Amino acid sequence: MGGTKLVCAIGTGPHDVRAETRLANTGPAETIQRAVTFFTEHTRRWPLAALGLATFGPVDLHAHSPTFGFITTTPKEGWARVDLAGPFRRALGVPVGVDTDVNGAALAEHRWGAGRDLDTFVYLTVGTGIGGGALVNGRLLHGLVHPEMGHMRLPRDARADPFPGACPYHGDCLEGLASGRAIHARWGAPAESLPDDHPAWALEARYLALGLASIVAVLSPRRVIVGGGVMARARLLERVRHEVRNVLAGYVQSPELGGNLDGYIVSPALGDRAGVLGALALGQAARAPC
Repeated sequence: MGGTKLVCAIGTGPHDVRAETRLANTGPAETIQRAVTFFTEHTRRWPLAALGLATFGPVDLHAHSPTFGFITTTPKEGWARVDLAGPFRRALGVPVGVDTDVNGAALAEHRWGAGRDLDTFVYLTVGTGIGGGALVNGRLLHGLVHPEMGHMRLPRDARADPFPGACPYHGDCLEGLASGRAIHARWGAPAESLPDDHPAWALEARYLALGLASIVAVLSPRRVIVGGGVMARARLLERVRHEVRNVLAGYVQSPELGGNLDGYIVSPALGDRAGVLGALALGQAARAPC
């Protein structure tokens, strides 16, 4: 579940997807009902063992909470305090696993992609918003709630960059400064329409590097996987790697941080399918014992 679309799939992994559809996010009631209909229409042919929901957040992940599976304080219009998991559980009668879209993508990359050989890594997505998921010692990271890496506060030179930020909660957090929404708000045009030599990209690389350097300092991941629509821009990942080296300034010493970081800060091996494959992985994790 993303801010603009919902991808539904039935299968067991990247090489066994039996049905799939993409639905526009047109608001909670209509979007959830169309997704439920997709699954109910296919259950005679492919009975479901479980369902995984990988969603934008914040989301309540505490199993004993009365609002478990609810979207909570999201800035996405109309989605705050929406019961996401309940309608699927009631309609399908199967176990439902819920986590953030980025934690789901991290789980998928661990199972089938760029994190297969690692017990600790971070998955960051840079799209309409920014979010991060983490696997630590082989387990998805949860705590008080779940990681909200997109809302780290960054140093910002207000004279060099007077843009106050696009986050309705924090203004100039990482998401408020470097998300696709922020790029559009700052420059008056969507990211995909800006040329490669536009000053937006140098600024974008700098802000993403500041965020990634904080993640490296706090979680010490063995790899950082960076995906999302904004990262499709040619050479942006290369620029981010260069800026991360500058920001770390040689303080964190590890062979993985040598050279140009092309083996440390990487693109998702699953590409733009990491999200929906993450939902499949969450469903498998939630499946009741046989």
